[in-house]
Amino acid sequence: MVPTFPLFVPGDRPDRFAKAAASGADAVIIDLEDAVAPQNKAAARANLGKHGLAPENVIVRVNGDATPFWDEDLAAVAATGIRTILIPKAEREETLAAVRAALGDEAVLLPMIESVRGLSNLQHLLLAPGVAAIAFGHLDFAVDLRCEPDWDVLASVRSTLVVQSRLAERAAPIDGITADFTSSATAQDAERARRFGFGGKLMIHPAQIAAARSVFIPSEAERAWARAVVDATANGETGVITVDGKMVDRPIIERAHHILALCVKFEIRGAPTIR
Repeated sequence: MVPTFPLFVPGDRPDRFAKAAASGADAVIIDLEDAVAPQNKAAARANLGKHGLAPENVIVRVNGDATPFWDEDLAAVAATGIRTILIPKAEREETLAAVRAALGDEAVLLPMIESVRGLSNLQHLLLAPGVAAIAFGHLDFAVDLRCEPDWDVLASVRSTLVVQSRLAERAAPIDGITADFTSSATAQDAERARRFGFGGKLMIHPAQIAAARSVFIPSEAERAWARAVVDATANGETGVITVDGKMVDRPIIERAHHILALCVKFEIRGAPTIR
């Protein structure tokens, strides 16, 4: 399952692994790339073998295929039970194929779009075997494009990621980080991402998790509305009906079912069975 609010933790800080897992994040990203200085890369790789976490809840961000660390990173991951990989600066299908060759066909790939070249090859990356979803590295993308990393500047890129992911029948993409650790900044960016159609957001600090959860997990009001719509259409009614004084037709019904499916994903107490 593609995570909604995965939390980065530096691979050379094993003392933070368990804390990250207990933060409320739905996955821990052990980072071998940007968060680790070159002289500490070997130590970070060694820590993968003693992460102490449930492998299914761990993601590894390896260094890119253009770096001297690529082959060693893949070999280190292959020696563990971890099979979900965040691939930075993904641009070529051959890169993704190399990951599957190293880890096996069960590898779950999350390519990061961080360059114009990666965006131009987005459709092929999305359709590559093993790809579950893509993530947006908007800071690196802005550097490559020589633009500001502001939301309004990159809005069209984000829309492209969401639309192309849907066309490829992949999970909704994961949006980039918020460098500001405050809950208000995180919540604002998370709300924008959710409204654009992103399925989650990358986290860099435990303090951001609660804000992201408050946005991506359906509120009690949303759950109550969705239950009312589903209950009103339980008899198979497919025409236009009224619920709480508002029109309800097929798209609205589908949205209600999507909200209840999210309740199941997040194991919300009292979530009804989806019919």
